[in-house]
Amino acid sequence: MSTLGTAPSRPQARRARLFAFVPVALSADVFARLRALLFALALLPLARLVALGFLDRLGANPVEFVERSLGTWTLVMLCVTLAITPLRWLTGWAWPLRLRRMFGLFCFFYVCLHFTAYVWLDQWFDLAAILKDVVKRPYITAGFAAFLLLIPLAATSTNAMVKRLGGRSWQRLHRLVYLIAGLAILHYWWHKAGKNDFSQVSIYAAVVALLLGARMVHWVRRRGR
Repeated sequence: MSTLGTAPSRPQARRARLFAFVPVALSADVFARLRALLFALALLPLARLVALGFLDRLGANPVEFVERSLGTWTLVMLCVTLAITPLRWLTGWAWPLRLRRMFGLFCFFYVCLHFTAYVWLDQWFDLAAILKDVVKRPYITAGFAAFLLLIPLAATSTNAMVKRLGGRSWQRLHRLVYLIAGLAILHYWWHKAGKNDFSQVSIYAAVVALLLGARMVHWVRRRGR
């Protein structure tokens, strides 16, 4: 068992030197500016879509372009959210954990836009057609399931909900993000299977596998102590 007074291991010391150019903790002013910058950057994909729409540059199939772009950025925000904890382990930086909620909510924001584009622009609120899609098309089924599972995570993202649920119950609920990540990759993979184009989705699948694998390795190491 390690104790509070134990000296860091050699790998930990090397990592500490490697990432020492960034402080472990940021001042309130610096962190606020960083968060504002990242918030603005996270909105750029939406701003780009709006600009392309006004310029009539959404391609030959604008609905598909909008849906695909919003879905891709949903997955990007999910990957960023999943990457924050491993980044904390790797670098020792404390401040990225304070950004996790923001990126998680951006993931939910983009998936809501993605879902709205599908329901509105693609299906024109035809409930029968939507239900038929969910039942008969596996990639729609996986995507819809991931969307539904994200709703309780977004709804319980506030400090008040953490206190109401209790830390352990809240953590158990938010482990659904691992299932959501798998469903998101399946959604993307099955969608691309129809076009036999796995180049881009393979990259995202590898990133998600790496991030979830890092968590598994960390869990095994903690169990072995």
